[in-house]
Amino acid sequence: MKLGVICDGISRDLRHAVDVMDEFGLEFAELQFVGEKEVGDHSPDEIREIDALLRDRGKPVSCLSRHIFAGMTTANVPGDELHQKHMEALKRVIDMAHVVGSPLVRIMTNKKEQILWGAGGAEKWNVAHGAWDKTLPLIAPACDVARDAGVTLVVETGNGTMVNSNYTGRKLIDDLDAKDVLKVLWDPANNCWCHERAWPDGYDEVKDGYLGHVHVKDVVVDTPRATLEVKRMGEGQLADQFVPMADALKQDGYDGVISFESVFHPGNGDFEAGFRQCIGLFKEIFG
Repeated sequence: MKLGVICDGISRDLRHAVDVMDEFGLEFAELQFVGEKEVGDHSPDEIREIDALLRDRGKPVSCLSRHIFAGMTTANVPGDELHQKHMEALKRVIDMAHVVGSPLVRIMTNKKEQILWGAGGAEKWNVAHGAWDKTLPLIAPACDVARDAGVTLVVETGNGTMVNSNYTGRKLIDDLDAKDVLKVLWDPANNCWCHERAWPDGYDEVKDGYLGHVHVKDVVVDTPRATLEVKRMGEGQLADQFVPMADALKQDGYDGVISFESVFHPGNGDFEAGFRQCIGLFKEIFG
C-alpha cells in the first residue's frame, strides 16, 4: 500500500524530514507544519520552495493538513468572524494544494457535544439539542469551495470534535450529500476515546467509498480519568487491530495513503526517536 508520514512528526525542518523518509523508504509526504508555519500561512515563494524540494526528492504530497474549523463551537454560525477566518484559511490551503499537487485537504469539525441523539427519555433530558444540525451549515460551505476548486476534503476523526468516530464521519457526509467531495480521514487511535473499535466496527462504517485517508498511531485511553497516553506502536490498545485493519484495506483495494503519525516519544521529548522505534512495525503491517 501507499505509505507516508506526517512530516513534522519527524521534524519541522522539511529537508531533514525527507532525509529520514528516504532512510526508511517512505514515499508520501503529508504536510501540516513546515518551519514555523502551518500550511496555509506560507508565502508564494515559500510554497514554491516546498514544492521544488519535494518534487526533486520524489515525494508526492498526500494531504495538506491544517486544523480548519478546530476550536469552533455550536455557538458559531456560518459567516461569523471565526467561521470566515477558517474559510479564508481553507482557500489558502486549497491554493497551496494546487501548487504542490495535493489531492486532499484536511478539515476538522467544531468542538464536541457529548450526546447528540437519544431515546427512552434521553431525547428530552440528555441530548445537546440541535448541536449536530448546527454543525452541518458550518461545514457545507467548505464542500462547495472544494467542489469548485477540484480538490477533495477529508474530515478527521478527532478526539474532541463533533466527528470523533467513523460513524459520525459517515453521517456528516451523508447529511451534507457530499460523498463526491468529502471523505473520512480515519484516525483509529483518536476514535478510541469514544470507544469505537477500529476493527471491525470502524472499518465497516467507511469501507464503501467513504474512506479518503488514514493516520496510524497507537494509544491507551482512560476516558473516566480524562487521560490519554501515546504508546509505541504495537504496545497500545490497537495492537491486536492493526493487522486485520491492514488485511481488510489490502483485500478491498484501498488506494489512498496511510500516513504514520509520529506523536510518540520514549520519555525524553524526542519525537524522531519515537518515530524510529515505531516505523519498522508500521511498514511490516501496512507495507
